[in-house]
Amino acid sequence: MKKENTKETFKVGDIVEVSPELTLLKEWISGIVIKIFKNPFIGDEIAIKDDQGRIFFGIKDYFRINRTIIS
Repeated sequence: MKKENTKETFKVGDIVEVSPELTLLKEWISGIVIKIFKNPFIGDEIAIKDDQGRIFFGIKDYFRINRTIIS
C-alpha cells in the first residue's frame, strides 16, 4: 500500500478521501469523517460517510484530506 501523508491529523467533520485499496472501487471516494477510533494496537481508525450513505472505515493510512476547492 502506498502510504499517503499519514502525519495529517483528522477531526470529525473533515472532508476526506478514502483509498480504492480500502473501498475496492476504482477511484478515491470523498466523504465526511463521522468518527475517529483510538485503537491501542494499530493506531487511529477513521470512519467516513459518503454522499450515497456508504460508510468506510480503516486505519488512517488509507485516508487523505480532500484538497479540492469547490467554487
